[in-house]
Amino acid sequence: MTYPVIASVRKTPTDEAPAIPHGWAASTATSTGAVGPVPFLAADIGGTHARLGLVAPQADGSPRVLAYRSYRCADHPHLDDIVRDFCAGLDAHPRELVLASAGYLHAGVVVNRNLAWPLVPATLERELGLERVRFLNDFEALAHAIAHVDDTTSVPLKAAFVPDSDAGPVAVIGPGTGLGAAVWFPGEPPRVLATEAGQMQLAARGGLERDILDRIAPPDSHTPYEAVLSGPGLHRLYAALCAVYDRYPACAEPADVVAAAQAGDEVAYEALQLFGGWMGSFAGDLAMLYGTTGGVYLAGGFLSRIVDLLRCGPLVERFLDKGVMRPFLHKVPIRVVDHGQLGVVGAASWHLHSRTARPVPG
Repeated sequence: MTYPVIASVRKTPTDEAPAIPHGWAASTATSTGAVGPVPFLAADIGGTHARLGLVAPQADGSPRVLAYRSYRCADHPHLDDIVRDFCAGLDAHPRELVLASAGYLHAGVVVNRNLAWPLVPATLERELGLERVRFLNDFEALAHAIAHVDDTTSVPLKAAFVPDSDAGPVAVIGPGTGLGAAVWFPGEPPRVLATEAGQMQLAARGGLERDILDRIAPPDSHTPYEAVLSGPGLHRLYAALCAVYDRYPACAEPADVVAAAQAGDEVAYEALQLFGGWMGSFAGDLAMLYGTTGGVYLAGGFLSRIVDLLRCGPLVERFLDKGVMRPFLHKVPIRVVDHGQLGVVGAASWHLHSRTARPVPG
């Protein structure tokens, strides 16, 4: 299924419009011509980027992205400023916003230590003059987008044939600013279980992993998988390895570690191999826990750039190395998904599943 997208919605853009994922065709229509009768806003808010879309339902009830834009959170004082900027280039006047973000809602406030600013749905309603702002976990949103992922928007790490009759739950895992995870269950409508699996206790296997843990966590403390399976976690692994080998840590950011590994730096490369090994163990645990016969999807900002490094590393073997469960895990495919617009599409899908809306004509 393809989604018409207007990559830039401002006459004088202030943020670079992202590339459209292969398989999601760009629309040649203007924002005036494309807007349907009941458009609404869908947003995917992370620690680094805020992605916004103008969305309306198609005749089959699936979301149609009419306009899309990605913003750097650090460049804006608050989310309401981003929403105003996005809407300024639209002829439509959406009255609803569905908001996906890491964390959970408590006492009306989104609890997430990685966000650039506080998120309070009621305050956004008031400040933006919206009728309703709805919230869901960002990986719950990504899981709702699973129905819209195919071979054109994902690449295999571990192939496995899954007959339609055997397709079951799908785990969605994503290392970004933190580590998100959710599980999609097929059905009419499908159901999604949001989890905080990234906070599960990290376990070391072998002497080097124990040395790394000793350097990144205080003794006898809780160390979550998120401490290593995230953008900051990758850099943490690299810095710990530099300490183990008495090397100067030349890489200042996670992106520097990826670039150095691809350029042949041995310590950066080993950091990515450690990352892949722990990711395989984590993904295998979730696959066993939820019986994810439909597969495991890895979605994250930098994962699509290191697919080749992950393929030649320990990820798949660590995924399979679960004792008597190995035959089961052999049947579970693993794919890497380009995050891109999926958070927006998934948030919109969840919103449409839970309300009655008139479809876009034609």
